[in-house]
Amino acid sequence: MADNHGDEPRVRLDKWLWAARFYKTRNLAKAAIEGGKVHYNNQRSKPGKLVETGARVTLRMGWQEKIVIVDSLSDRRRGAPEARALYHETEDSIKRNEDLAWQRKTMQAAQLPPARRPTKKDRRDIQRFREKHGL
Repeated sequence: MADNHGDEPRVRLDKWLWAARFYKTRNLAKAAIEGGKVHYNNQRSKPGKLVETGARVTLRMGWQEKIVIVDSLSDRRRGAPEARALYHETEDSIKRNEDLAWQRKTMQAAQLPPARRPTKKDRRDIQRFREKHGL
């Protein structure tokens, strides 16, 4: 049997996503691919798609959309530092996710309740303010 990829291993997309630690199980990776949350080279694909180095993988995970480039292949799940060596995230993806995180944080901060209940003095001040401004 001739292998046209040289000595590079052949790895399925679902197995690579699991090995790169994007999903806890291969079944979750498979479900995400079938659900259209994972695109391989800007196209929907099947879990059995063979991954190639240099490929662009787009993952939607909750609020985030990560765009990663495949640097190397592995079908074994190892520690996080080794898993991060399998890919790198694009600069655009990093910037966009930082911006979205900042937006979510500011929206959340605007909706936070006060750290404590108003004191009697605070309530009097609020009452004076409302009377003064006709609220």
